Amino acid sequence: MANIKSAMKRAKTNETSRIRNKIVKTNLKTSVKKFDFEVTEGNVEAAQQAYRLTAKKIDMAVTKGILHKNTAARKKSTLARILNGMTA
Repeated sequence: MANIKSAMKRAKTNETSRIRNKIVKTNLKTSVKKFDFEVTEGNVEAAQQAYRLTAKKIDMAVTKGILHKNTAARKKSTLARILNGMTA
């Protein structure tokens, strides 16, 4: 454990942001799993809604600094490719 007051504060803020980041990542993974489930079920309408929600969560993760913008673009592109293959 840190002895200096600023280091103690830094450790506390790091823990707070770690928990916040974990919540965002977990919600994002859950959203992707829901999208995958709708795709496997073959429900196009629900898959489109799930894609919109997932893309929004990916963008929010980028703005919070949890995901890199290129990683987010790659994830959204992959999901869009799956959705387009389903509707074609």
